Parts: sequence; structure tokens; C-alpha cells
Amino acid sequence: MSVPQMIASIDYQGQTYRIDLNRPIDISIRLQDEDPQVKAWYAPSFRIEPVRAEGFIGDIAEGGSINFKNLHINPHGNGTHTECVAHISDLDLSIDRALRRYFYVAQVLSLRPEKQSNGDKLITEQQLKDGLGEHPVEALIIRTKPNDPRKRQRDYSGKNPTYLDHKGVKHLVKKGINHLLLDLPSVDREEDGGKFLAHKAFWSYPKNTRREATITEMIYVPAEVPDGIYLLDINIISIESDASPSKPILYALIKQS
Repeated sequence: MSVPQMIASIDYQGQTYRIDLNRPIDISIRLQDEDPQVKAWYAPSFRIEPVRAEGFIGDIAEGGSINFKNLHINPHGNGTHTECVAHISDLDLSIDRALRRYFYVAQVLSLRPEKQSNGDKLITEQQLKDGLGEHPVEALIIRTKPNDPRKRQRDYSGKNPTYLDHKGVKHLVKKGINHLLLDLPSVDREEDGGKFLAHKAFWSYPKNTRREATITEMIYVPAEVPDGIYLLDINIISIESDASPSKPILYALIKQS
């Protein structure tokens, strides 16, 4: 059976683009009930377990009549997730209420972290200033180099992974970036004494809080995806929590003459 052609077009900033909806680029990391698996912050591994009660087993492979299973997940520690400012505040807000639109024009930007005198690996303010293009976008997707496929199975706990200079994050806010996605477990240093400088800078918290801005962490952008401008679709579940497991999808934008 042939796949029906699904071509859409959008007008953005005075330019028309063509999009092939049959060619999505998934930049999420698949959750799997086996190790090794991507995780951070010493969170327990993601697990899927059948319900067991009074002779009932929710697993056909174990002789049950139906699959009926519990998912054990920490959205911040297990896989790709999208979070809102409620992550660092006591605001009455959830990711489901913060993210009210799902499609954005986004830039994919590859950057090689710079090693600091203390051994930290940092995406610097200058890198972000130089890398952000002139094309107006609402979302920025950061792919760190080297783009090791093992990012999809890495346990970042206790490894002091790469993070972002909060001054560079302030620049992104100034340039209108409302949605920040990166292939790291956090925009901030793993241990920073609870300062969360980059988180606070991105959400302009607490003085001019950006309630609709989001951060998506632990993505993976395949090597064959070139840097450039894309249509981004951020998918979350409907949940009253500061964060949700998520599935961001890219679509190539083809400029029409």
C-alpha cells in the first residue's frame, strides 16, 4: 500500500516554505526497559512492569490474557523531556498549561564545548552569539560535538557534563528564543550549589518570568541532519507536572521561490 503524499506549506516572516509531512526527523531518545539507557541525576532506570494482583498478571508473555503494565519514570532523569519554569519555582503552572503551541521555526546549531581552567566543558556566551543566525526563529536546538551516538545510552550521573554559560542564555532570550532544546541533561552545571543560573536566565525568573518558555533536554540530533532552519513540533503528554516526557520532531523547510 502506497503512502499518500502529504505536503504542507507555511508562510513565515514573508517567506513561503514547503514541508513534507511524510519525512519527520525524530530527535527524541527512545525510552527502553533495558540497560544501558540514558539517564541523569542518579534517577532509577526507566522500567516497565506488569500489574500483578490476586492471580492476575498483566503480561501475555507470562500467561496473562492482556498486557496491562506500569511505567516507572522520572521525567527529568529518564530520557528526552520538556520542562517549564515550575521546575525551579513554586508557581502554579504545569508544562501542559505552559506549552500552548506546538509548532515553531527552529535553528539546529552544532557547537563544540570549550574546556575551562577548572576542567568544566562549557558552551560559551561567544559561541551562542556567533552561532545564532540572522534568520528569526523561536526555538534553538543545540547539538554538541562530538556527536557520539552513545548519547542515547549514557548515564550522566556524577560526570559533570557540558552546560551553558548563563550569560549566553540571556543573549538567547534577548534574541527571542522561547524554546531551547539540547542534547545534554541540563542547561546548568550538575553541581552548582542550587544556583540554576542558566535556568533562571532562560525563564527570566523571578522578575520577568517567561511562563510560556520551555527547555527540552536529552535529545539526540542524528549526524546526517545538517545545521540550519527547520519546522519543530514539540510533543508532550497532558500532565499536571513541571515536566513531561517529550518527542520533538523536525521537518525540513524547503524555500519556495
